[in-house]
Amino acid sequence: MEVKIGVQHTPREIVLESAQSAEEVESAVADALAGKAKLLSLTDEKGRKVLVPAERIAYVEIGEPTTRRVGFGAL
Repeated sequence: MEVKIGVQHTPREIVLESAQSAEEVESAVADALAGKAKLLSLTDEKGRKVLVPAERIAYVEIGEPTTRRVGFGAL
């Protein structure tokens, strides 16, 4: 699923494809914003970790789960 993270005082957002469920991402964001964690830590599909300081998070957009399309058919 696609996750977009807006960071304060930064013109670009962080975009990653995560294998985590929407509930797991939402829980991690809620913990970071509530002060339970100082960093928002997410893992992308290739196993890389993305760490964002909780006090710098402007917004988080959680997309729909993506389904893999196979073949040459019309979209």
